[in-house]
Amino acid sequence: MRLRARASALSRRSAKAVCLSDPVLGARRGEATSESQPPDYFLFPPSLPSHIAIHPSPAFACATMAEPSAATQSPSVSSSSSVAESSAPGGGGGSPGACPALGAKSCGSSCAVHDLIFWRDVKKTGFVFGTTLIVLLSLAAFSVISVVSYLILALLSVTISFRVYKSVIQAVQKSEEGHPFKAYLDVDITLSSEAFHNYVNAAMVHINRALKLIIRLFLVEDLVDSLKLAVFMWLMTYVGAVFNGITLLILAELLIFSVPVVYEKYKIQIDHYVGIVRDQTKSVVEKIQAKLPGIAKKKAE
Repeated sequence: MRLRARASALSRRSAKAVCLSDPVLGARRGEATSESQPPDYFLFPPSLPSHIAIHPSPAFACATMAEPSAATQSPSVSSSSSVAESSAPGGGGGSPGACPALGAKSCGSSCAVHDLIFWRDVKKTGFVFGTTLIVLLSLAAFSVISVVSYLILALLSVTISFRVYKSVIQAVQKSEEGHPFKAYLDVDITLSSEAFHNYVNAAMVHINRALKLIIRLFLVEDLVDSLKLAVFMWLMTYVGAVFNGITLLILAELLIFSVPVVYEKYKIQIDHYVGIVRDQTKSVVEKIQAKLPGIAKKKAE
């Protein structure tokens, strides 16, 4: 070990002496050593604007640590848009439309409802909208028992006719295809106890929240909120005198399938006018709260 250390020290001294005595050879040796190290701009990147970020790629970092002579990769330059994409719902931070507070099933169902309301799939939305509208119009003209009976009869007519038709075709062609609805009959539609408890727990959260809200409003925890409910119910008496429940459901469906599309198209103009109305309403509510004695005392305290 001592001999090796002395040999390495002598070689360093001889190399230093050669560099001092022969500048050309020393320059060549300096070029060779500089080629074995990464360039300076990898270690000290130039100053760039704030919206541009420079960071070495993982492959370059690994190569620099393992073997400096092989680290010739360039740093990857990415703008702030890549950072936004990674933090966005569709970025690398998670699956598209991921909901951290909700489960995968509830998030998928909410995304499906969103796509249905915004007419992402025109055929699917048209089918759902047309079917529900026909059912509501039928309920407006006939009783619930009649509508349900007619729907069940129509469904049975279709399935029985198709079953008889396939049976005749199999008898004529002498084929053994089996039951035409066998694929649907083999589907497992049983509800597990775990799934049932999950649905019950999710429903209980909303039920408890609604009960707390009802107690808060009817026991006048906040006088303004209770007065809002009273005014709303008073207006609903006039609405109930003109429309019945089925008519309101029909109007609600028309609004659900039309308002989101219109809002998505004219979002800027609608937000502007909604902001004006909100400011006016807020100022009126503040004036009413200032005139009420109970509210004024609470604010003073």
